Amino acid sequence: MTTNPNPPARAGRREWTALGVLMLPLLLVSMDVSVLYFAIPAISADLEPSGTQQLWIFDIYGFVLAGLLMTMGSLGDRIGRRRLLLIGATAFGAASLVAAYAGSAETLIAARAVLGIGGATLMPSTMALVRTMFTDPAQRAQAIGLWSGVMTAGIALGSVMSGVLVEHFWWGSVFLVNLPAMLLLLVLGPVLLPESRNPRPGRFDLLSVPLSMAAVLPVIYGLKEIAAEGWNVRHVVSVTVGLLFAALFVHRQRTTESPLISPELFRSRGFSPAVVLSLVAAFGMMGSAYFTTQYIQSVLDKSPLEAALWSLLPSVPIGLAAPVSAQLVQRGVPRAYVVSGGFAVTACGYVLLALTGTDSLWLLLAACGVLACGVVAVMAQVTDLAMGAAPAEKAGAASSLMETGTEFGGALSMAFLGSIGTAVYRHDIPASAPDPARETLGGALAVAEQLPGRTGDALATAAREAFTSGMHAAAVAGATLLVGAAVLGAVVLRRVPDTRNAGQADRLSPSGV
Repeated sequence: MTTNPNPPARAGRREWTALGVLMLPLLLVSMDVSVLYFAIPAISADLEPSGTQQLWIFDIYGFVLAGLLMTMGSLGDRIGRRRLLLIGATAFGAASLVAAYAGSAETLIAARAVLGIGGATLMPSTMALVRTMFTDPAQRAQAIGLWSGVMTAGIALGSVMSGVLVEHFWWGSVFLVNLPAMLLLLVLGPVLLPESRNPRPGRFDLLSVPLSMAAVLPVIYGLKEIAAEGWNVRHVVSVTVGLLFAALFVHRQRTTESPLISPELFRSRGFSPAVVLSLVAAFGMMGSAYFTTQYIQSVLDKSPLEAALWSLLPSVPIGLAAPVSAQLVQRGVPRAYVVSGGFAVTACGYVLLALTGTDSLWLLLAACGVLACGVVAVMAQVTDLAMGAAPAEKAGAASSLMETGTEFGGALSMAFLGSIGTAVYRHDIPASAPDPARETLGGALAVAEQLPGRTGDALATAAREAFTSGMHAAAVAGATLLVGAAVLGAVVLRRVPDTRNAGQADRLSPSGV
């Protein structure tokens, strides 16, 4: 490791205050992923959407966000990350206001779509600005650790906030809480946040925009539907079509003069492994959430609000995971070992999950806490690695690739682990059970409520045991994969040079910090 004769400037109070401002949109964007969990029943009673409209109300935000991440990350590099952030904040606030007072399902769907567009501008912009504000590698690692912790905590907080607000106010209040934070960002952002952009961005490749969306959306949709409904031809075709468009998108990026996502990013040692390992970490986090949320509500028979409040407990230690991992790296522990250890901790969380019974709340919460700490430690390190390896002028595109990989990892985990759990559930449920009971735990409990006395109780007990067995099988598969990821991380990242003191990638435009 060589010492840089011109070390990067260290961030001061202004930059750390600006980071606090950046956490506001990040927290709200991540919360909006889960903010409708408890609001959907009230929305259904008020707006009376059809079954298809209800699905779109819930899902369109995530689909639009995932489909536009790469486009918005590249756009921010061209027009300025702060400018795009403020434009996105304006759109997010306006859409939140429309959603809160929507008088029809169609209006709410449209507002949620605009929220997804705003979210797609906010997420890569916040990370790109962190990259340009914190040029000192040690400080950047700390800032990215905070970024990772806020992102993870926001998803858990969104469902709880939804339950509390819907219980005391009307369903539109879950959207109105976005307005003060976005207004504060619009007021303080121009004062505290520096502008930065790629000084030589080239023309914007319009053809790459629909290609990127056609690559991402069918795959995400197909994987989520496989998790919800099981394998069928339509969903497999959807994934296949997306992969074909992905191949066309990659070809376009390699051959056009001004690509949306520059292949130069992947020539930076460390960037490609970071994207892959980030995807695997997201796989570990979302795969567990698929089971644990159902377990708390349906196996332990907790109300939705009770389930959300219990789910907050594992989030408490998450705030320590990223700073601890950053400190270990700064004190000389090789990043490869920290990432490998994070995956090993996540695997231990899955092992604890495999030991739960049908009445193991505290063991389940411990498993979730251990698992989440491991994931956040990994995410903080691989994100720091990717953003440090990427040229500063391409920070938006680099951030969008990391976040798109996270979306893929989450969808893939729900499809893969969800399929394992469903297969075991259907194998273990009594053959004499009615067809709805053989499909899902929720269907079995609904049928059990209609059956008399002991017959209904017996079916409910059998269904809960079958679901728990399915969760055990998925947990074993998840633990096995994460042990493999721990080995892969140790091997691959040992070959990546340590750039903690390099700072050579920080090539900012004159309008930057």
